[in-house]
Amino acid sequence: MLTQNKRLAAILLTAGGLLLLPLIAMQFTTEVDWSPFDFLVGGILLFGTGLLIEFALRRIKTVQQRVLVVGIILFVLFLVWAELAVGVFGTPWAGS
Repeated sequence: MLTQNKRLAAILLTAGGLLLLPLIAMQFTTEVDWSPFDFLVGGILLFGTGLLIEFALRRIKTVQQRVLVVGIILFVLFLVWAELAVGVFGTPWAGS
């Protein structure tokens, strides 16, 4: 149980650390211009993905199934992130 809690803490700290990158970059350049809503959406995506991965790792027992499920979760994250950033698919939520 302690190992699972450490893993959960690591996942949440990683997500938080990733959110700090644009915040720090905004202090040094005008090319990074995130609004509070951007941080909210990014936080939902990163923390939600992290929690889904943790749930999958706790519930799925075989390594092959874990790798497959975590891979699918990350693939969906990257697709959503790309759509929100640059509009790969041209949905109404497209970034540019």
